[in-house]
Amino acid sequence: MQTAIPTVLMRGGTSKGLYFHSRDLPADSAQRDRVLLAAMGSPDNRQIDGVGGAHPLTSKVAIVAPSNADDIDVDYLFLQVMVDRAQVTDRQNCGNILAGVGPFAIENGLVSSTHGETDVRIRMLNTGGVAVARVQTPDGKVSYEGNASIDGVPGTAAPVMLDFQGVAGSSCGSLLPTGHVIDEIDAIQLSCIDNGMPVVIMRAADFGKSGYETVAELESDEELKNRIESIRLQLGPMMNLGEVKNLSVPKMTLVAPAVKGGTISTRSFIPHRVHQAVGVLGAASVAAACMIPGSVASEVSTTQQASGPQRLDIEHPTGSFTVDMDISMSANQFVVRRTALLRSARKLMQGSVFIPSSILSN
Repeated sequence: MQTAIPTVLMRGGTSKGLYFHSRDLPADSAQRDRVLLAAMGSPDNRQIDGVGGAHPLTSKVAIVAPSNADDIDVDYLFLQVMVDRAQVTDRQNCGNILAGVGPFAIENGLVSSTHGETDVRIRMLNTGGVAVARVQTPDGKVSYEGNASIDGVPGTAAPVMLDFQGVAGSSCGSLLPTGHVIDEIDAIQLSCIDNGMPVVIMRAADFGKSGYETVAELESDEELKNRIESIRLQLGPMMNLGEVKNLSVPKMTLVAPAVKGGTISTRSFIPHRVHQAVGVLGAASVAAACMIPGSVASEVSTTQQASGPQRLDIEHPTGSFTVDMDISMSANQFVVRRTALLRSARKLMQGSVFIPSSILSN
């Protein structure tokens, strides 16, 4: 026997995943995780017995629920379903999947729409931060069609503007988790940043790389991956993340001077595969680092000022990512006033995902 669970398969930004109303999944987290592993087909490198896409970027889940807070519309829990092992983790946010939460909430009656555009206030349960998603709703209905283009996704779609509030230090406790602008591990200088996503920024040149390698070239370099993983494991406790061997954070990003007219060029390990683009909050953390004098990113980037509103273009393997940033400095502390990014989303399929009924009886 199989059990049908209502879900929506949606592209959010440059990621793809299953979106669930919280009422349709088990309340017990262990049972819920078994359901999600079965739905995605993990653990299996091909995820052949599930709907996962055999890559971390296409093995993601959003759980959306009505919020009990007066100033919040919906609560959003992001879950990363590992491809090659039976693990589901909630230790990070996902800004790409976030792009689909507003449309999902409106279409499932969690938020009332308005004519033209509808703002959806979303509490990100993973870290407690808040994002406001502006969704296109002509005639009060969600529109997925439009002229917004984001690199890493073919064609165009309706824009979803994401305005983040209070995400700096949301995972590690502070914008600079180690308390330093520069740290050194294994003779590599690096900067640790948390502007919504814990990110470690390193010069590609310090690893003998140009920083413009293809995803395939980097993923096939076992020596490079081992060096980066060694640094990541050492930094976990220093960034207040604890033991990170089985976690998907921190992300590890190699940077180089921009080559396409942008601010900086990136290659991001997430952490064991290389991102085809760059994550939303990963880009937000890199952008913040570009504005902090003395950081690895600021030394490589074309950023001209260390505070005030700026628009930064974060280059990645398939294009660039524009981030609107506003940072101020007070009493030697950096304060992030605003982080905003443009994304899009598209509903791909709606119905039920089927799992073995035995999983729910365990």
